[in-house]
Amino acid sequence: MVTKPDSALQELRQMHDSLYREKVERAQSLSPEERASDVLELSDFQFELMLAGAMHRLGTQDREAGWKEVRRRLDRLQAVQERGLYADARPANRS
Repeated sequence: MVTKPDSALQELRQMHDSLYREKVERAQSLSPEERASDVLELSDFQFELMLAGAMHRLGTQDREAGWKEVRRRLDRLQAVQERGLYADARPANRS
């Protein structure tokens, strides 16, 4: 069976929309305690990703060295934020 590209794209969009709706409905049905638990789980996962990235960048398997690199990066981001160097809007077009 050969599917036309437009038809396949439409099917993919419908599947994506359906999955998104299911995620939203699930999130809306959670209790505050379940939401907090999910947030903590996602935070832990994100920290592990940061650690893995730092260790990969350093070329090491040493978790302590990786955590020091994560801390260095977070300190750097905080310093940039404290200096007001983050832009919260796109600059206006200069003509």
